[in-house]
Amino acid sequence: MMKTKVSLFTTCLGELFYVDVLKDVTEVLERLGCDVDVPEGQVCCGQPAFNSGYIEDSRGPAKQMIRAFSNSEYIVCPSGSCAAMFHEYPDFFADDPVWHEKAVAIAEKTYEFTQFIVHVLGVEDVGAEYHARATLHTSCHMTRLLGERESHYKLLSHVKGLELVKLPNNYDCCGFGGTFSVKMFPISEQMVDEKIRHIEETKADVLIGADASCLMNIGGRLRRMGKPIKVLHIAQILNSRPETEGGDHHADESRESTLL
Repeated sequence: MMKTKVSLFTTCLGELFYVDVLKDVTEVLERLGCDVDVPEGQVCCGQPAFNSGYIEDSRGPAKQMIRAFSNSEYIVCPSGSCAAMFHEYPDFFADDPVWHEKAVAIAEKTYEFTQFIVHVLGVEDVGAEYHARATLHTSCHMTRLLGERESHYKLLSHVKGLELVKLPNNYDCCGFGGTFSVKMFPISEQMVDEKIRHIEETKADVLIGADASCLMNIGGRLRRMGKPIKVLHIAQILNSRPETEGGDHHADESRESTLL
């Protein structure tokens, strides 16, 4: 039986702060029958420049990413915002037929991690086991730009031992917004504080998310406030296995500290 070939886009935050999460993503995909590679030559997807209004400056990174992943069967990314950026590429080259065609081809085969598992592999139960009361933060780019609202819930609903509580006002931004959190710090701080109040309302032990930027923003604020809530990427939950977990695999403080 032929394995599904998957190219992993590691993302900037993944390579710098979330290396363990990239390992979890790879292990889950391989367990589901995928052959995972990491193409050389991948760089930043260009989102920081794009979100700041520097459209022309985003074309260079976009072209490099198109080159890097040109031979990939599928592109999987552990971040809804970065995956959504790939889908912006065709607009970058609307006036260039050659690059536009290449950009469309890249966009059509790019998926966020959970989106790929559910919609391409057709799997909702990955055999994970994790015992905790948790709530899920859904990122703005994942839901509003990529249009993915259900795959993460479907996968988490099958995790043995996980009690998932709906997060009030889950559609609200956490306040990160890339450079927004730097340029508009006072507003960003109020937004993340509001997010944390809603998280505390759930009485969850764990906050789960699928975007590194959101997790870093919320997790950093939780730590500064002295809150004991763990912050984990969804891949860490999905890679928790009964034979290795001991009830708390992939959730110890040493792993979490690399993220925040």
